[in-house]
Amino acid sequence: MKPLFAILRLLAGAAIITAVVGQFAKSWSLVPDRAFFFVNFFSYFTILSNALSAIVLLVGAVILFRGRGEPVWFSVAHGSVTTYMATTFVVYNLLLRNISLDQATTVPWSNEILHVWAPLYVVLDWVFAPGRRRITWRQFWVIPAVPLVWAVYTLIRGPIAGWYPYPFLNPANGGYGAVTVYVLAIAAFIGGMGVAVRALSTTRWPYRSDDANQEPVAARSSAS
Repeated sequence: MKPLFAILRLLAGAAIITAVVGQFAKSWSLVPDRAFFFVNFFSYFTILSNALSAIVLLVGAVILFRGRGEPVWFSVAHGSVTTYMATTFVVYNLLLRNISLDQATTVPWSNEILHVWAPLYVVLDWVFAPGRRRITWRQFWVIPAVPLVWAVYTLIRGPIAGWYPYPFLNPANGGYGAVTVYVLAIAAFIGGMGVAVRALSTTRWPYRSDDANQEPVAARSSAS
């Protein structure tokens, strides 16, 4: 089972990298201000979450090939990117799919991989791949940390650069009240999804192949 999921992680990681590079190369060849574009490109939460997911998947493949249980830090990182990718999937399909995009710069197949297929795979990997370790409440704070830093960065940089990665973050579209509502709603979703990801890590369904490496039940209870 581990070699199968290791191969799937390698393929998924390669697909994500190909999609990111494909979109970057297409846009890079068309934009006039490349320095401005470079910063903007990596300011999208979609690109950030996919890039982190590719790294986690590739590292996770190596861990599975070695046949060892996941280190705690990796399971926390794995759970974090699962939360981010689930958020990317939901936000895109609810808020952004029907927004007209510049088809001259958008690569359709890359767009679908980054917003649909990669998020779905990362979630399924968290559910079914062997080796998942328990995330305690003390470790949970790591999950919302990255989105929080990204949101603060985006709202500070937006007025300075005159550019926002998503229209619902731009105060010009409804004012700061509307932006606050969207940010709070997405924050609540990320928090809820993080709780679900953490809860799944505590169960034995479908299995946890590293149970022999887990700390005793009493120690786990005190840590959480």
